Amino acid sequence: MLSFDLITLDAEHPDNLAAFWCASMGLVEVEREDGDRWQVLASADGTRRIGIQRGSHRSGSVHLDLACSPDEFVGEVDRLIDLGASRTRADRVEPYGSIANLADPEGNLFDVCAYLPGGHEASIETEGGASAPADAPLRYLQTPRSDH
Repeated sequence: MLSFDLITLDAEHPDNLAAFWCASMGLVEVEREDGDRWQVLASADGTRRIGIQRGSHRSGSVHLDLACSPDEFVGEVDRLIDLGASRTRADRVEPYGSIANLADPEGNLFDVCAYLPGGHEASIETEGGASAPADAPLRYLQTPRSDH
């Protein structure tokens, strides 16, 4: 039976992309071959998370979902923008939480998701001032997504 190993991203500038993901998620490089041809980034416990290989990049073929708490959402998105990420569309609030659609410095897509826990008496505001109740049902796994 197959098991999941890691997500591999193609990059024209692998060292820059590795630095971005290490700084973004607190990862460390645990493997490198042929200069910058192949790198593996892992969490502090040694779990392999992201592979980066030198090669042509094709935007939009895969994306990562990163999670944070609702209280951390704005700060985490700002931190990622400061590290070199860019927004691909306006942040939004869905019934299951706040979502930011971003791209890393090589154009690889990823989302920052601040999922709302059920039963909390709070809300998250959007840029337009609208809000979603924190006790909205968590429909992320039940609702097909038409976008990333």
